[in-house]
Order: sequence, then C-alpha cells, then structure tokens
Amino acid sequence: MRRRDLLLGAAGLGAGTWTWAQPALPRPAAAAGTDADIVHARFGALPDPAQVARVYAAGPPAGVLVAALAPDKLLGWPMTLGAEARALLGPRLARLPHTGRLAGRGSTVPLEALLQLQPDLVLDAGTADATHASTMRRTSEQTGLPTLLVQGRIQEHAAQLREVGRLLGVAARAEQLAAQADEHLRLAAQLRAAVPPPQRPRVYYGRGSDGLETGLAGSINVELLEFCGGRNVAAQAGSGSLTRVSLEQLLAWDPQVIVTQDAEFARRALNDPLWRGIAAVRARRVHCAPALPFGWLDGPPGVNRLIGVRWLVERLHPGHALLAGLQPLAPAVARFYEAFYGAALTDAQLRALLQG
Repeated sequence: MRRRDLLLGAAGLGAGTWTWAQPALPRPAAAAGTDADIVHARFGALPDPAQVARVYAAGPPAGVLVAALAPDKLLGWPMTLGAEARALLGPRLARLPHTGRLAGRGSTVPLEALLQLQPDLVLDAGTADATHASTMRRTSEQTGLPTLLVQGRIQEHAAQLREVGRLLGVAARAEQLAAQADEHLRLAAQLRAAVPPPQRPRVYYGRGSDGLETGLAGSINVELLEFCGGRNVAAQAGSGSLTRVSLEQLLAWDPQVIVTQDAEFARRALNDPLWRGIAAVRARRVHCAPALPFGWLDGPPGVNRLIGVRWLVERLHPGHALLAGLQPLAPAVARFYEAFYGAALTDAQLRALLQG
C-alpha cells in the first residue's frame, strides 16, 4: 500500500474518501497586487468554492486570513491563543481549538491527525518560497488532500483577501475586507511618495524582552518599517530573516525611532541608562504596538498587520499633513476588529489596547 493509503487507514477513513489529482507545478512568485498571481503553488484538485466547508490553516498567517474571511470554515488555530487574545475575538473564533501547524518553525501535526480533521482544503499563507511549497507538495502527495500556498507580503494583502475569498466561496465578504485593506495600503503609499528616502526616519524594530532580535533587509517580519516610510537600520547588516544584534551595534546604528510589541522591552529601553545613547530613547520615541489578539507589526506576519500600518505611519510621521484628515485611531481600530475578528470592542478593551 502507498503511504497515503496507510495514513487513510490509520485515520479510520477509506481510501476512496478523497479524490486525487496530480499536483500542479508551483507558480512563480507573485507580482505584487495582482489577484491572479497571489496563488504561489497548488497541489491536488482544488474543490469548487461552494464545496469548501472545512479549511485547515497550516500556519499562523493562514489562520488569521481564514478567520477573517470565513470564520465558520476554519477548523482551528495553528498557534496557541491565551485567554487575553481570545477575549478580543468574536464568539465563534474564540471557541476554536488549537489544531497545530504544518508550516514554519516546528510542525506539530502528524499527517494522521490532519486526516482525522477531514479538511476540504489545506491552506498556507505568508512566506511563499521553495521550502513552504515543498511542505505543501509533500502534504498533498502523502494524504491526497488539496493544498494551497498563497503569497502574503504586506503590499499583497488586499489581493490576497480577494483571491482567497473567491477560492473559499466568500467573495462578497472578501471584497469588504479588501476595501479596508486598500485604505491602509493607500495611506502608506501616499506617505512614501510624499517623504523622500533621505528624510525618512531611521527605525529599529526590537523583538523579545531584551529587544535585541530584529529583521534584516527583506525580512517579512519587519517589512512594515520600510512600507510605512521608515528606514530599517538593521538593513545595514545585510539581507535575510531574523537575527540577533548587540547593544553596541544598535548604538552605532542610532535609530531615531524604536518600535516593538513587547512592553517589557519598551520600559527597559526608556529607563536603562545603557540605552540613553540612542537618539530614539533621548527623544522618547520608543513605541509599543498592541499585540492582541495578534500583533500589529508581526506575530504573525499576516493580515492582522493592516491596522498596524495605520498605527505605524502616525509614529513615524507625526503631524504630517496626510494624517490630518484621517478618522481617529480608536474608531479605526474598533472598525477593524469588528470586520476582521467579529469582535465588538468595549470602551475599556479599546483603551487597554491603545495604552501599549
């Protein structure tokens, strides 16, 4: 028996339960903003959108994407969510179990367990490269399940919402969410056009409680810095993904703005004498972005970052004329959480979020 048949038998399912098609060849990397190119790779025969009722999200960005588009179709969360995060989600999403992840650092789901969930589609989103495509190919070949890998850079989120919404049979809802995404993406584009590169602030994104993890040029985890009209100081160290840096290196880079999602690090940077040699600390331009239920800058690098675009442009370009006519941040946040997470935030929840 082939590996797939053995897995189906172990899961208590007949081999005839699934239809199988030869996997499609991966598509080339997307040209930003075009719906048709959002799909990077697909394997197996994708179901008709009207027949998609059960979606397994292979990693956190895909989990947030499906939660926003089709909360009734998401089988569970690929990442662990605590009570604080679940309190900021709509009732359906707050009750979903932890199903584990296939993609990214440390897969936690045996293929037997995946088959027992009986998904109509396995979806991954975010970093669309050969490694992630290989995971989707292998999963489809060994289980017979259709798998899909979609692009997930920040500039692609509106197109991502539209195309994945179409594939999940929720095109009308997808268009509503994509319209919000367009607003945030357009604002960032206008600011980049209005602020010449030499005038853009030097920015450092500090991850973790010590703030000494960051992302190099091209890292999806810090791409909002450049996208929102800043200059990532860590780009001077080269291209790649996440990296550790020293305080001495940070002092040499001397960023004008520091952003983080870790409140402990923000407090340390502002109060530790060792950090006072940095321009951002002396100017008190150390800003902590909200991180619940998902990060506004990262964690995961998914559609959750769209509200982070609005937050970050105000921190990088305070007082800029393009920001003068915007809806205040608080109602914009409430609108986003209602649309994307099905959560009607109370005044107290909104204040707690924005105190970061």
